[in-house]
Amino acid sequence: MESAYRIGIDLGGTKIEGISLDASGRELRRHRIASPRNDYRRTLDAIVSVVRDLESDLAQGASVGLGIPGTISAATGRVKNANSTWLNGEPLAEDLASALGREVRLANDANCFTLSEATDGAAAGADVVFGVILGTGCGGGIAVHGRVLTGPNGVAGEWGHNPLPWPRDDESPGRACYCGRSGCIETFLSGPGLAHDYAVSGGDAVDAAEIVRRLDAGNDPLAEASLQRYEDRLARALTSIIHVLDPDVIVLGGGVSNVARLYRTVPPLLQLFGGDTPRTRLVRAAHGDSSGVRGAAWLWQTPGAGGCLY
Repeated sequence: MESAYRIGIDLGGTKIEGISLDASGRELRRHRIASPRNDYRRTLDAIVSVVRDLESDLAQGASVGLGIPGTISAATGRVKNANSTWLNGEPLAEDLASALGREVRLANDANCFTLSEATDGAAAGADVVFGVILGTGCGGGIAVHGRVLTGPNGVAGEWGHNPLPWPRDDESPGRACYCGRSGCIETFLSGPGLAHDYAVSGGDAVDAAEIVRRLDAGNDPLAEASLQRYEDRLARALTSIIHVLDPDVIVLGGGVSNVARLYRTVPPLLQLFGGDTPRTRLVRAAHGDSSGVRGAAWLWQTPGAGGCLY
């Protein structure tokens, strides 16, 4: 659908957020509601209601892009790998298109995040961008020349379920992951991964945000030690990405990305094959928590291509 307006929807486990943009990317309005849980039909209706609300004060209909916590199977056209499990196996793109009377473009939420930052965010103008979400989980996405790279399996950039590179003795075989394997990057670098490391090292059971607060207060050596291990692990995980993809920019998002010192401490720890100093820039997301929903709107930036490369 060609329109002067774009609507982006970020479908999360606890909230559905929508945004409307004009042709220049200027935000017009934002709307957020709680996500229905364990009910596909109510989730579908809720997405439609957010679109209708945002569209009510536009001069014409808008294109609609949706970021989801999973991906679309190339084989079936249905949702797979979503941690909002009631979406799995459902024809979400088809059902939304029918309900709204227009084509709707869907992408993984980490891909939307990456597309946003590559379009008008911290990596604007870069040829190759790797986007990382360090939050409840650990997602990733790739943008090439301003378009998302998805791949034939729809999983390009999903680094969180690769094993942590070059594991040390106390990191192998690693914790069990919900994906069925052990030692995944996500079990180390997600917010819960940081909290687990702190707890098993003698700390109490607190979340990552509290660990960072204690670190900033400067009176918790356990928090300092945990973050140093986190930085080392993040550097190893990103080094493996640079070896394969060699991006111009790596953009961090999610709650852990707000730890300001990461952008100072991690780059010197990147150890490339051959000993060269990486030229890849490590930056914080410019749009913060809004990147996912903005990226969903930008799925329509490339006419006929959905903002995606095969």
